[in-house]
This record gives sequence, structure tokens and C-alpha cells, in this order.
Amino acid sequence: MLIHGACHCGNIVFDLDWRPEPSEIPARACTCSFCTKHAGVWTSCPTGSLRVRVNEPTRVSRYDFGTHTADFHVCTRCGVVPVVTSRIDGALYAVVNVNTFEGVDETLLRRSPSTLDDETEAVRLARRRRNWIADVEYVERAD
Repeated sequence: MLIHGACHCGNIVFDLDWRPEPSEIPARACTCSFCTKHAGVWTSCPTGSLRVRVNEPTRVSRYDFGTHTADFHVCTRCGVVPVVTSRIDGALYAVVNVNTFEGVDETLLRRSPSTLDDETEAVRLARRRRNWIADVEYVERAD
């Protein structure tokens, strides 16, 4: 299943190739203060691939907090956070915000809260290696 998503203004867009075809899509509502304030509900498909395109790189801010092991890609024009990336041992991993999906049947989404505050950094990075999208291409268009 090819899932298209974008920030509100279309500056940050992505295509997630979800393989195999999902019968449901886990949608984890992170309970940290940043995700709560930005309505971050994250999903990933470890067997899929993700292509992120940024049309105006100067209008993207990368925000990291806490353990400083992940970058939240914030569109500075519309304020939406469609993707989070984490570089682990030279490889780029990602999750995407289900609230930025376009044209996906809402009944596929299985929403649940997710609290990760007590994870150590090592446990957090190991979880990302296992569960996040590992085939990630992030392309910024030249201004």
C-alpha cells in the first residue's frame, strides 16, 4: 500500500510504501510533552520504505529534545511535524505522523497511547532499529 502524507502547506511530503499490505496500521500517540502539544501520532513499517521530499529546506526546523537521538522535522510555514528521523550507527530510521496521511481509510488506524519516558538511550535505539522504517530516503530540493 502506498501512503502519501504531507505537512499542511505541502512543503514536507512523503510516500510510505507499506509492505505487505496492512490489515491495520498501528498509530501510537506519544505521551511526551512535545508530541502531545503537536498531536503526534506515529507509525512505522519496518518492512516498508519511506521517501521524504522537502521543497523548501529553509522552511524546515529540526527539533531534538530529551536524549537528542531523534530529529522532529517541523515545517516553519504551517507548523506541522510529519516525520521524525533518527540516525543510528550511520543508518537513517524514521516514523511518520498518521495525522498527516492523505486518503487513508481511518478505520485502518489502531490508535493507542505510547509512553516511552522510562527507556534508557540504549533501549530506545534498539527499539528504533527493530520497529522504525529502515529504508529511508530524505531529499531536500535545492533552493
